[in-house]
Amino acid sequence: MMKYLQRLGKSLMLPVACLPVAGILMGLGYLLAPNTMQGGDVEQTMAVILGTFFVQAGGAIINNMSVLFAIGVAVGMAKEQDGTPALAGIVAWFVVQTLLGPSFIGVLTGGDVDPAFTKVNNQFIGIMCGIVGATCYNRFCTTKLPDFLAFFSGKRSVAIVTALVSIVLSAILYFVWPLVYNGLVFLGESIISLGFVGAGIYAFLNRLLIPIGMHHALNAVFWFDVAGISDLTKFWSGTGEYGVTGMYMTGFFPVMMFGLPAAALAMYHCAKPERKKAVLGLLASAAFCSFFTGVTEPLEFSFMFLAPGLYVLYAVMTGITAAITVMLPIRAGFSFSAGFLDLFFSSQTPLAQNPWMVLVVGAVVAVVFYFVFRIAITKFDFKTPGREDDDTPAPTTTAQLKGNDAFVKYAQIVLEGLGGKENIVSCDNCITRIRVEVADRSKVNDEILKSSGARGVLHPSDTAVQVIVGTQVQFVVDELKKMLN
Repeated sequence: MMKYLQRLGKSLMLPVACLPVAGILMGLGYLLAPNTMQGGDVEQTMAVILGTFFVQAGGAIINNMSVLFAIGVAVGMAKEQDGTPALAGIVAWFVVQTLLGPSFIGVLTGGDVDPAFTKVNNQFIGIMCGIVGATCYNRFCTTKLPDFLAFFSGKRSVAIVTALVSIVLSAILYFVWPLVYNGLVFLGESIISLGFVGAGIYAFLNRLLIPIGMHHALNAVFWFDVAGISDLTKFWSGTGEYGVTGMYMTGFFPVMMFGLPAAALAMYHCAKPERKKAVLGLLASAAFCSFFTGVTEPLEFSFMFLAPGLYVLYAVMTGITAAITVMLPIRAGFSFSAGFLDLFFSSQTPLAQNPWMVLVVGAVVAVVFYFVFRIAITKFDFKTPGREDDDTPAPTTTAQLKGNDAFVKYAQIVLEGLGGKENIVSCDNCITRIRVEVADRSKVNDEILKSSGARGVLHPSDTAVQVIVGTQVQFVVDELKKMLN
């Protein structure tokens, strides 16, 4: 079950990766035409026309995230990287949206429509449709039919089966979705009613779920239109409430831009003298990645499993930071993650409130994170990078390797550490990790894997292995798949 949930978490990264370009387009649009979306007459200068163009282009992505989730999850969960799962995902989406849409439900009920059915166009339903599409593909892509139906054999049967399964899914959701929707609304309203404290609780739970990759499910409730909160979509479309919308994103900026890099500095200062030079590249590159883009996994995974107690402390500090930031008040949003790029572009949007106060709060957060991390590491002897008990040399980083040959060498070492080609059942990746299914766990050598430059190695189950590479993981996996083929 855990492996399945982790695959789902990985699959969600595919549609989420569409968000940065939407944020950049809308940020540029609001920068060029800040008053365009406020209503009323606006002088049609070239800047305004171009700005409106960018805002609408970015909105086309943001407003159709539900469809992107259906397609992305279908592709990501399928056993093969093929176009057929995407077709199956969109078939499931069309069927469910039609059968659960308010107009059709009104026909079935004689005009009495539960409010839940006005909210079926959301990312949660999109994810379910993607799962249906992928499952049907994995099960029926090799189906052989009698000669007179041979044209519909194999992959051509997938869309047909998906449509039938989607009808059954719609029938089930007719009874289940109102319960799920109202439960999500209750969860959202319960946290919303807590104001800035609720924002802090959400941020704490968000970080706590990262190790199993299920923080995306929690995010869907608050960032998208699952329970009517839509913090992310309303912020970027300018349709939310000034001073409210953005409160479930704002608190991450001081942590990701300042807190985590300061924590990296503390870990560097706490490393053993003979290992400081070796871990510098790992921590410095991960800290820069966190600050500039908001991608925190390389840094979080560097201590998450080495020092779980420290990670829980980090989650608590994130929650406290988020609560204080929202209380001040500050409102900012991100399209991908809470890094400098998103802060810059979101500051141009109509619902941004005191966004550059993030820099002031961030400076304080950096000091607090540094001293809390340094004191906790030394007092409790947390085994952060450079403080491990073994004598294994600290890994090199991909930053020290140049060109495509670096990724080939990286992949060769990973292949050796995983027990060779014959031991690998399947191989894929998420935003920072190589995810592998092995036949024999005993053939996996963690020390060899770490010597490749990996930030860490995880074993979620008896046959699952995850190698933490960083944001260049795609290039390593591409070379690894070439070797496997």
